Amino acid sequence: MTFVRLGAGGVPHHVEVTGSGPVCVLSAGLGLAWFDWDPVVELLAPWRTVVRFDRPGAGLSGHARVAPTLAGEAERIARVLDAVGIPGPATVVGHSLAGFHCEAFARLFPARTAGLVLADSSVEERPGVRVPRGARVGAAVACGAVLAGAGLPRALGPALRRAAVRGDAARADEVRRVYGASRVLRGALLEYATYADLALELADLRRDFPLRGRLPVTVLAAHAGGGTAWLTRQRKLAASLEATFHVAHPSGHLLIRDAPRSVAEAILTTPR
Repeated sequence: MTFVRLGAGGVPHHVEVTGSGPVCVLSAGLGLAWFDWDPVVELLAPWRTVVRFDRPGAGLSGHARVAPTLAGEAERIARVLDAVGIPGPATVVGHSLAGFHCEAFARLFPARTAGLVLADSSVEERPGVRVPRGARVGAAVACGAVLAGAGLPRALGPALRRAAVRGDAARADEVRRVYGASRVLRGALLEYATYADLALELADLRRDFPLRGRLPVTVLAAHAGGGTAWLTRQRKLAASLEATFHVAHPSGHLLIRDAPRSVAEAILTTPR
């Protein structure tokens, strides 16, 4: 377990590096922690150097001091790699909201990107905002302060996590430590409040920063046997990125835990 500060006076970031071989970076979705990648890391470690980290306000990292931006999250990935001494190209893997982050990294840091894997990534075909960013961020900060002051994270956070995600028994202590912390609730609220802003930023990046030619991209979609609307959106995302498309079946949105073998195969078969 390692903690690094990204820049002078930066927030402590929890980072774990496992395995050996070509490098891949794993970034989890909103509200998740480094240990949600455990089933995938077990399959990757014999073949890859796996870097996973918690964003500010998530997992074991420090408080989120500012609201996120997409360019800032892409730079965060680059700085994490610098901090652990891995400057070379990496396959970046983003789940859910972190799909935005990893695609932005691939567009802004093409020389450092060996491949891109989007694991049931967020998709917004027509991004837009109705409420000004400042109002949304202010409301998230205020809501987090009220809930933390009432002691709700410690009282309900771990129980809500266990109700939402099965199979946490092996990480029971970490679940209590992470989801009983008010900083995790506040960090999740900030990421939720700024989701639309990141979607708009990504639309601009797609216009101004094309993906490097022949960059291998894989879109892996979750499918639990329900409707096809989500799969249609994921297929369109893959087509727009000229990506390989696969379906993890059966799997819910948390496919990094539901279908770790499918995720690992998508990473291991991505050319580097």
